[in-house]
Amino acid sequence: MPRDKKRRTDTKPKKRVVSGRRLSRRASSSSTIDSPEPEPPYRPSRSRSVSHFANPEDYPVQKRCWVSAEPQPNAEQSSLEAVKEHLKTYRGYFTNYQDPRDRSFQQDPRNSPTVQLEYPNTTALEKFIVLAPRDGDHYNPIMDLEQTLYCIVRSAYPSKESTLDPSRRAVSLSISTKHPPTSPPVSTTSNDDFSDDLPSKPRILRRIQRAVHLKDGPAFMAALDEANKVLCKLKYPPVDPDIMDDRPCPPNRLLEGVSRWEDKELPKDVLMRILEENYQRSVGPWMGSLKKYEAFSQNVYGELMPSLVYKIIRQTGLNADSLFLDLGSGVGNIVAQASLQTGCRSYGIELAHAPAEVAARMVPNLRARAHMWGIKCGEIEVEEGDMLKSSRVNELMSQADVVLIDNKAFPPRVNEELRPKFLDLKEGAYVISLVPFAQTLSARVTQRNVDDISTIFEVHEFQYHSGDVSWGNGGGTYYVHRVDRKGYAEMRTHLERSSSSRSSSGRSSRRRS
Repeated sequence: MPRDKKRRTDTKPKKRVVSGRRLSRRASSSSTIDSPEPEPPYRPSRSRSVSHFANPEDYPVQKRCWVSAEPQPNAEQSSLEAVKEHLKTYRGYFTNYQDPRDRSFQQDPRNSPTVQLEYPNTTALEKFIVLAPRDGDHYNPIMDLEQTLYCIVRSAYPSKESTLDPSRRAVSLSISTKHPPTSPPVSTTSNDDFSDDLPSKPRILRRIQRAVHLKDGPAFMAALDEANKVLCKLKYPPVDPDIMDDRPCPPNRLLEGVSRWEDKELPKDVLMRILEENYQRSVGPWMGSLKKYEAFSQNVYGELMPSLVYKIIRQTGLNADSLFLDLGSGVGNIVAQASLQTGCRSYGIELAHAPAEVAARMVPNLRARAHMWGIKCGEIEVEEGDMLKSSRVNELMSQADVVLIDNKAFPPRVNEELRPKFLDLKEGAYVISLVPFAQTLSARVTQRNVDDISTIFEVHEFQYHSGDVSWGNGGGTYYVHRVDRKGYAEMRTHLERSSSSRSSSGRSSRRRS
């Protein structure tokens, strides 16, 4: 008899449906052939089948966001250093229209054009070499500087964000590589203000934007100098010389803006800007070595993008008291985001040497960069090693609140060997993966699978979209497993009682016959 055919009975069998999903022919056939006396269906309110939460945006994460009072860390990879290491791949971008012979804006190993930008924290500033990359996909320091300056202004003047017209807030910051205009730039002086504190200053952000668009070097330098003067007046307010008492100096108003986020979620635009700054400096210069991998193996280097990680962190309720594990952490970008976004303690382990080496450099750089913004992120630990053999993984698994496993390219053997480790997870802990660890998402728990490790999980399926992962333009699926031993215990008790009842009934029938 073919496996996909049901046994003939006196009445036409009804197709069994579980949680709104029709079972496959193979599953239905196996049930009919292997179990002449089907087990009574049992499904409590806790369901292992595929379902959906509400929008992740409905789950805000409360972060203990505070101003960092620690000394400035030294292990910081600056924009200037990132460009200097690959200077030959950059070229001049700006021009001096008043003096065509001026070469000061061109690439020069000894004297490249350099500017600096004031960051919110006291004494924090960064130098930029204002050149353009020859390859449009490489790090662009001019675009980076623009985006950071706009973000600093928004954080300093949150109530004034509405005064930034929508066209400027949504303006594309990409830098054209076409030839500069043949005519000199037009004066851009306007009567609108950068802030209410300095009403005589023209709108500096618009001047910077226009100078970049026209590739006008002197205008860009002058506008950025004005922007730094404004930021310095906010960071170091002038002291009245007539004051002779011991009253403290006026506070840094940029840091006051950061302190408004205390006990609140770190603003998403600031979070993404810090992550992007750190990625461009700590990971970008080594992308060539990261692409050297064996195709279709567990060593394939791929990333979950910050947009998807942001949703996952919200879904799981990660917070400053949580422990986050990333098994197969690559360059450490996800553990960095988790600790920065929520203040949690995070740990990542990576088998491949190249990304693990980058992660080791990235962690202190992130801490230093967050400090420049006045933010203190949670503790981060990264390790190079095998997640299946690491004693540190075994030690932390029982403490973990969220475990992330990007197992899209893992061979089945690795996923199988990971499953026993989940028995150490505490009640309510989450496992996030791109391939589910439950053998059959829509199957009910029966006597045949009650002892399977995956039955301790409540499993939910979610869609990710284009741009959420680095290895393709399409969407896909990720799975949220939540440890629910209480529900599992209820299922097991019910099954044991049902089995005992059927056994007693069978013995009674045999005695009567």
